[in-house]
Amino acid sequence: MTARIEDCGHYLVVHNRTEKRGALTPAFYDCICDAIAMAQARQLRCVIVTGGPFFCAGGDLSALKTRAALPIDERRAKIDLLHDVIRAMKGSGVPLIAAIEGGVAGAGLSLALACDLIVAARGASFAAAYVKAGLTPDGGLTHALATAVPKQFAMEMCLLGRSVSAERFADLGVVSQICEPGKALDNARAIADDLARGPSQAQSAIRRLINQATDNDLTAQLDLEADMMAIAQGSPDAAEGIAAFLEKRAAEFGT
Repeated sequence: MTARIEDCGHYLVVHNRTEKRGALTPAFYDCICDAIAMAQARQLRCVIVTGGPFFCAGGDLSALKTRAALPIDERRAKIDLLHDVIRAMKGSGVPLIAAIEGGVAGAGLSLALACDLIVAARGASFAAAYVKAGLTPDGGLTHALATAVPKQFAMEMCLLGRSVSAERFADLGVVSQICEPGKALDNARAIADDLARGPSQAQSAIRRLINQATDNDLTAQLDLEADMMAIAQGSPDAAEGIAAFLEKRAAEFGT
């Protein structure tokens, strides 16, 4: 796998474990967490996560086969490694974009859905196929699906383990953009450019508002919105954005 800062001001993480169809490893977990920390420390505007011809097949079943011999607390500890990554992604101060070619399955789908935006190549498949291996979802997948799609759709994916096309996910609003095969990363970079031109403080606050909305009741969410709006109104980005709107010109936000 590789990770690098690109010229347009975002961090790119490439999980290119092609011989295992992008099966997950602890090293990849570390890479994502390090990229998020680095992006925040260097005030980059987003993190793009992508893979090889098949984005990610989820857990390595050859490795999972050995887990049954471990005590249950050790099995739980290994699952928590994935869950720590999901928490880091949700708590990120910068947006995350998944650029998906080929398809994604299992815990790879959990990671994709933990991103804020998903770009997928036409014909890519999405599967929560745990049930076919006698397993149950992890990585926050049930929460992500239950809050993003109708209950029956989530049940179809998890109970039957069927693959869903990128186009069907796009119709439900889960996939942000469909592109031609081989163009997912290019399109994700274009979105990253759009984010880089926007107000970073407002973007970070918006991520927090949306991520907490499903956990808060209305009163708590209204309080959080009031706090975020009051802070935003006093920011340099708001001063520039409002001035640009009134002067009928494009805003030029700082980093």
